[in-house]
Amino acid sequence: MSIFITNDSDIEYPESYDDIIRDVIEGSIQYLMCPYPIEVSVMLTDNNEIHEINHSERGIDKPTDVLSFPMLDFVKPGDLSYVEKYPQDYFNPETHELLLGDIVISLEKVKSQAEEYGHSDKRELAFLVAHSCLHLFGYDHMEEEERIEMERMQNEILNMKGYTRDYE
Repeated sequence: MSIFITNDSDIEYPESYDDIIRDVIEGSIQYLMCPYPIEVSVMLTDNNEIHEINHSERGIDKPTDVLSFPMLDFVKPGDLSYVEKYPQDYFNPETHELLLGDIVISLEKVKSQAEEYGHSDKRELAFLVAHSCLHLFGYDHMEEEERIEMERMQNEILNMKGYTRDYE
């Protein structure tokens, strides 16, 4: 499993953030029963940069907390049955890892939303990573039923890994 984490901002963050990111990604992969080793990139940034990305990629002219850029195409969320038919499209030819996608997280939003929701910034980071991992596997929350399912799955991943609302 390859998890590449970069800080594209001048914001310093605790070393534990990298451990939390890896832990939640690994937990998400385990929870979703992904049978392949995966490759995922995580970019930590600030509100200005994520605003620019959000505007250029989604046409939304404001900063957001997290963006997900899946490399896979899903007919049904979480269904990986097709990837072995097209290994050249979905696997890194050198490592043979499934190319899951990219995650972009605003460190400023991690801090402000943690304060807003009354939990630690580490718990907020864990939530955003779990949320984004589900997007990388094709889950969404555009419809009410999808939102409820995605929230349930996020909570199960976070609880499984111990990132409850009282996590310090």
